[in-house]
Amino acid sequence: MCIKDRIERLRQKMEEHHISVYMIPTADYHQSEYVGEHFKSRAFITGFTGSAGTAVITKEESCLWTDGRYFLQAESQLQGSGIRLQKMGEPGVPTIAEYIESVLGESENIGFDGRTIGITEGEQYEEIAKEKHGQVYYGCDLIDEIWEERPALSEKPAFYLEETYTGESTASKLKRVRERMEKENTGYHLLTSLDDIDWLLNVRGQDVEYFPLLLSYALITMDSVELYADERKFDENILKHFEECQVHLHPYNAIYEDVKSLPEGASILLDPQRVNYALYRNIPKAVRIVKEENPEVLMKCVKNAAEIENIRRGHIKDGVAHTKFMYWLKKHAGKETITELSASEKLENFRKEQEGYLWPSFDPICAYGQHAAIVHYSSTPETNVELKEGGLFLTDTGGNYYDGSTDITRTVAIGEVDEKQKEDFTMVACSMLRLADAKFLAGCSGMVLDYAAREPFWRRNLNYNHGTGHGVGYLGNIHEAPIGFRWKATRDAMCEIEPGMVITNEPGIYIEGSHGIRIENELLVRAGEKNEYGQFLYFEPLTFVPIDLDALRPELMTEEEKQLLNAYHQSVYEKISPYLEAEEKEWLKEYTRPVK
Repeated sequence: MCIKDRIERLRQKMEEHHISVYMIPTADYHQSEYVGEHFKSRAFITGFTGSAGTAVITKEESCLWTDGRYFLQAESQLQGSGIRLQKMGEPGVPTIAEYIESVLGESENIGFDGRTIGITEGEQYEEIAKEKHGQVYYGCDLIDEIWEERPALSEKPAFYLEETYTGESTASKLKRVRERMEKENTGYHLLTSLDDIDWLLNVRGQDVEYFPLLLSYALITMDSVELYADERKFDENILKHFEECQVHLHPYNAIYEDVKSLPEGASILLDPQRVNYALYRNIPKAVRIVKEENPEVLMKCVKNAAEIENIRRGHIKDGVAHTKFMYWLKKHAGKETITELSASEKLENFRKEQEGYLWPSFDPICAYGQHAAIVHYSSTPETNVELKEGGLFLTDTGGNYYDGSTDITRTVAIGEVDEKQKEDFTMVACSMLRLADAKFLAGCSGMVLDYAAREPFWRRNLNYNHGTGHGVGYLGNIHEAPIGFRWKATRDAMCEIEPGMVITNEPGIYIEGSHGIRIENELLVRAGEKNEYGQFLYFEPLTFVPIDLDALRPELMTEEEKQLLNAYHQSVYEKISPYLEAEEKEWLKEYTRPVK
């Protein structure tokens, strides 16, 4: 079927179910950032394959909402489909809720698969339907009724992480969680966020694109864990581990019926940002619901000593791979045909050479020249271009290792680049170095610290329209709540920074039609001196890869900034050079030389 035929069949199903507006988001049942093939319903119905977007189908019109990362891709992929692109955030473009409210007629109904919609969003649509004297039908997956060759749910095996990697047993983690349940006076705790469940049970899976997570739900009581997952994914070692921890297995989707049987007067702790609307609505009204952030969120964000040592080791491996890639790029780019996609594949091959490497930690961004001005550009065979001398090549990539997950961005000069590109590169490098050098009192948030990175931009009346950094999970979500560097008052930006947290530092500048520059290191929060003023904290760099001196103008740097760069490059050489071949080591020595 072509896209138009699929939409027509969907409208037939909508009519059968008395639905006037049907929504198809980009989501699985767990609010995951990336999803497996089974959950790509929006791509199926629209043909748009970007990682973010929501389709809304009415009786007369089809629309797709996506953000600025994907405007060009969406325009191309929607061509001829009859689907109207709604550019999120652009002037005159309604939000999804505003649009639904404007097109929904009196006594008409809204439909969606409530497993793919969050609680807040679902309640918003419920209110719109109520105002029009209609209803919300959240129990219908109409895409499943027309998707004849829909990929099955992942059946890939799970794997167990020994305490040498996790640093804490499941029993210990459960004890901490149950202490929080007691504090909230709740006998049950509902978990649907995959990274929280996997952290708690010390298991990982292969069910979500890029992230090593296992499709599952968990209902925790004071003496057991009811785990909803495909039992075939677990080997004898994991099953024994579950038995020891009183983890009882149930079919993956059985959770939806089981929560209906929670006893009257029971109380349940759940996170309204991480539980889907359908599951929430299935909880009996006689059950007291305590809406609080999952206690696991902050627990896993603060890494323990074993995790920290593993993360350091993983970053050395990743630094070796990326340094080898940078050396290869400098030696071959401009002399032979290298494209965005072939360079991305080469970097992936260098990572594969490292012990304990699993797969990429997110969709790689490899962007040359003006493509790098698109913040989350993803190269495709249609957009792929050759790396030619005179331009900058940006790679924002990462790897999953048993030692943890990495996220690094480097921008590399291909041949000689012009002075404007060098000036911008130097500003970004100084911004990154200044934030990395921050010392601050415990109690500070990412919102306070963000200024250290943006000050060089704001002084020049410039800015970048993304956060400066995000938390990083240990073999979980590469974007891990609840911390972040942002200048606006968001939940992540206002979370206190604590020792043991890992956070990225990634300022950038984006000149449309010309170039984009981003430099990203990961930082570990460390405890420093404690005195009469309080506990001071500082950052330890985790990422060790050269910052391209070919793109730098040292004369624009202060003496302090030069010292910061030289100290960082000295560490890069000391930590990475022992793992390089002789020619690579000589090259690294040259590219970590002191600037004056």
